[in-house]
Amino acid sequence: MSVGLLLISHNELGSQLLETATKMLGRCPLTTETLVVSIHSDPALMQEQALAMSRDLDQGDGVLILTDMFGSTPSNIASRVLESDHSTLVTGLNLPMLVRVLNYADLTLPELAEKALSGGRDGVLAVHSEPNEN
Repeated sequence: MSVGLLLISHNELGSQLLETATKMLGRCPLTTETLVVSIHSDPALMQEQALAMSRDLDQGDGVLILTDMFGSTPSNIASRVLESDHSTLVTGLNLPMLVRVLNYADLTLPELAEKALSGGRDGVLAVHSEPNEN
């Protein structure tokens, strides 16, 4: 068994990140679902879909839920799915976070959540140019 992965995001952001990460790695090692939330989505219906997806993804080791922005509709939907101790929510979804999660697919849910956090943090950098010394 392994942890299931549920991406809940604005529009196609989660789907596009998953497609990109999968192409980079050559595979998707976790059972994964994406839920697209648009400005026109009914939050109650999205919550029901997210809950059903989470239940389907949980094969005994839990579900890691990744959303794009804390406090937004996708994040609020995800937080309502956290009804059991078999799911963990990490917000701030970005490509480094997702690649890190997929690279460590064999970890437990708490360990995988920590990898998601470290991937997100470590993947955000400020790179400055060196002054031109002519």
